Amino acid sequence: MPYEWKNAAPDDSGAVSFRLLLWPYRSLPLRGFVWFIGVTAVLMALPLTAVLGTVVWWGLLPFIAVVMLGLWIALQRSYRSGETREEVLLDRNRLEVRRQDPGKPDRIWRTNPYWVRVTLRKGPVEKYLTLTDGQREIELGAFLTPEERQSLSDELSRRLSEIR
Repeated sequence: MPYEWKNAAPDDSGAVSFRLLLWPYRSLPLRGFVWFIGVTAVLMALPLTAVLGTVVWWGLLPFIAVVMLGLWIALQRSYRSGETREEVLLDRNRLEVRRQDPGKPDRIWRTNPYWVRVTLRKGPVEKYLTLTDGQREIELGAFLTPEERQSLSDELSRRLSEIR
């Protein structure tokens, strides 16, 4: 699952403190990206070998270059959006959610964990996961699958009840 719980307090301290890290799932690793671009370039160049050295070759070359550049840019943009991270720090005195989006300033929400409710509801997506303290509501794990949001909701509710 693209999230991980860690105990943020030292083991011998007796304190209860949790750290949750969330990140988007990447279906295409970096090595796969390199292979995909390479194989696509070779497959697009194969038909060009028949017209190599002719005027037709020079006519087709810019279009193939534009297609390869478009693929490269689209995949790079996808990778950049995959750098999004969410971090939840939870202890007896505070709950802090920090969202890190590439190229944007961090967004931070702090509240008292005693008032926080974890809610799964029908919303813009299936099993829309939100945290609310009565004043403000934030979405958590927008990039997770519905099953992962359900699991995270159960775990987060359990950890909040441990803190209280």
